[in-house]
Amino acid sequence: MPRFESVDHLTEYRRQLKARLDPNQLQVLVCAGPGCLPLGSEELAQAFQEALAEKGLDGKVALKATGCHGLCAHGVRVLIRPREIAYERVTLADVPEIVEATLVNGQPVERLMQRDPTSGALCPCKADLPFYQAQQPLVLRKLDLIDPESLDDYLAVGGYRTLRKVLFKMTPDDVIDAVEQSGLRGRGGAGFLTGRKWRICREAEGDVRFIISNGDEGDPGAFMDRAVMEGDPHSVIEGMIVGGYAIGARQGYIYVRHEYPLAVKRLRLAIEQAREAGFLGANILRSGFNFDIKIAQGSGAFVCGEETALISSIEGHIGEPQPRPPYPAQAGLFGLPTIINNVETWANIPEIINMGPQWYAAMGTENSKGTKVFSLVGSVNHTGLVEVPMGTTLRQIIYDLGGGIPDGRPFKAVQTGGPSGGCIPAQFLDLPVDYDSLQQVGSIMGSGGMIVMDDTSCMVDVSRYFIGFLYDESCGKCTPCREGLKQLKHFYEEITQGRGEEAHLDLMEELCQAMAGASICGLGQSAVNPVLSTLKYFRHEYEAHIRDKKCPALVCRPLLTYTVDPETCTGCLACVRECPVAAISGKKKEAQEIDQELCIKCGLCFESCQFDAVRRE
Repeated sequence: MPRFESVDHLTEYRRQLKARLDPNQLQVLVCAGPGCLPLGSEELAQAFQEALAEKGLDGKVALKATGCHGLCAHGVRVLIRPREIAYERVTLADVPEIVEATLVNGQPVERLMQRDPTSGALCPCKADLPFYQAQQPLVLRKLDLIDPESLDDYLAVGGYRTLRKVLFKMTPDDVIDAVEQSGLRGRGGAGFLTGRKWRICREAEGDVRFIISNGDEGDPGAFMDRAVMEGDPHSVIEGMIVGGYAIGARQGYIYVRHEYPLAVKRLRLAIEQAREAGFLGANILRSGFNFDIKIAQGSGAFVCGEETALISSIEGHIGEPQPRPPYPAQAGLFGLPTIINNVETWANIPEIINMGPQWYAAMGTENSKGTKVFSLVGSVNHTGLVEVPMGTTLRQIIYDLGGGIPDGRPFKAVQTGGPSGGCIPAQFLDLPVDYDSLQQVGSIMGSGGMIVMDDTSCMVDVSRYFIGFLYDESCGKCTPCREGLKQLKHFYEEITQGRGEEAHLDLMEELCQAMAGASICGLGQSAVNPVLSTLKYFRHEYEAHIRDKKCPALVCRPLLTYTVDPETCTGCLACVRECPVAAISGKKKEAQEIDQELCIKCGLCFESCQFDAVRRE
C-alpha cells in the first residue's frame, strides 16, 4: 500500500484498483461475524482455501472472511457472488460439495440454501429472504462485501472518498452544517443531535479538542458496534477523522471493551494501515490537517458506557460518572472540549457527507432521521443484526424481518435499549420505532438492543434479572443509584421467593421516581425503566406472585409446585433416581408421590419424566 501524498495520487490508485477488479469473478464470502466465529468460520475459510487450491481455483476464485452477514441464527453463512447464492448452516463437511457443484459446475446446493421460515420456500439468493428485503442497510452495507483487514477492499467500495471531499472542498463549518441538516442523532443513548453537539464543541474556548468513539457496548444481547468494529473498522476511523476536522481536534480515541479482542485487533490494523496510507498523522493528504487515533481498552465496567465515566477511564482514573454540566463538549477529556459519539454514529458520517444531508434526512421520521441498527435476539426465528429506517414498526421488525416467534408461540413483550430499557407489550406492536415513540411507552432507543419474549417469559423475573445486572454494574458513587438498586433487588427477591407484599409495589414505584430524578448518571436514571414498564403493563403478574404465590409463566421456581399424576405415572422411578433430597416415594410400577415439605423445587423430576406424569404449576 503506497503512502498517498495528494488527492490525485489517491484518485489514480483507486482507478487502477477498480480496473484490476473483475465484476464477474466468483467470490466466496464466509461470514466471520460475532455469530459465526464461534461456529468455526475461520476453520471453514481455511477449508475453502484448501479445496480451491486442490481444484486449481486458487487465484481464480476470490475468498474472503468478511464481517457479519446479519442472519446470525443460521450460521455459518456463505455467500457466493456475483450470483448472490446464499448458503446457511455450512459446515466443514459441506465445503467440497459447494466447491464442486457451485464453483466448478455452476449448480447450487439446494439443501444448504436459505428458506423462508414461514412458508418453507427456498430463497436461492440473499435478497429473496424476507429478513433482507425490508432492510435498508447503510452502516451495515459493506459488512458482507469486504475483507475487514484489507484497506484495498475499503477503497474499492468508496472508502476515504468522503475524507478527500471534506479536506479539499468543505470548511469545518460546512461539515457541521451538513451533519446538522441530516438530523443525525447519537446512536448510543439519549439521541442528542450530533451536529448540535459538534457545534457546541467547536465554539468552546481553547485550542485543543478531542474526539472519542464509544465502543464500550455492554448491553446483554447487543453486538451492533462490535460487528461494525470487526467488519468495517475503516468506516469508524474515516468518520472520526471527518469529525476531528470539523471541530478542530488533532487526537482521537476509540474506547473498546476488553471483551472484544477481535475488534481491538482489527481496529489496530486499520489504524496502522490508515497511517501508512497517509490518512492519519501529520499533514493528511498534504492538506495541512493533522489527526491521529489511539485505542483505549476498557476493563468490562458497564458504567463506562456513560460518557463521563468513559472519560475518567481513559484518563487513568476509576470509571465513575461526573455531575453535568459542564458537558464533555465543553469540558471533557483532561478538562478540554471533547466529542463522544458511539461507533454506529461515526460510521454514519462518511455516508452523510458523501451522499448529502438531504438524502439522509429523507429517511426515517420527522424527529428521528436515517436508519438504525438493531441486534434482534431472544424468542424470534431470525436472530441477528438488522438495519431499518427509523419509524419501522416493532411488528415489521419482529415478524417481517425476524420471522416471528418460534413454534408459533404468542408474542409477549420486547425490551429495547438494553438493561435500562422498558418492556413493551403486544398492544404496541404497531408502534413506530423512533426516539420519541419509545420514550412515550416507557422505553428507550439506547444503542439498539432488542430482546423479544414469548409467553414463556415471566416479566417479574425479566425485570429482576436486569435490576440484578444493573446492581452489579453500578459504580456505587451516588446514593440514589447504589441504595435504590439494592432495595429494588431486595424487593424482587422477596416477590419471586413468595414473600412479596402488595405494599412492595407502591414502594418500588416511589423508589423509582426518586432514582430517576436524583441519580448522577444515565445508569441510575434509566435503571427504573424495566421496573416501571413491567409494573404498568404486567402488574397482574406481580399480583399473581404476591397474592396467589404463583408464577403464571412457571419460571420462578420457589413458587412452583410439583405433583405426580397417578393416572399417567408408570412407576419407572426415573424421578426417584434424579431427586437430590429423596422427596419422591413409591413402589416400582406404581404411581409415585412427592413430599411437598421435602421438595426443593429443583425441577429435576419434571425434566427426567418421559411420560409427562410430573406436573408443574
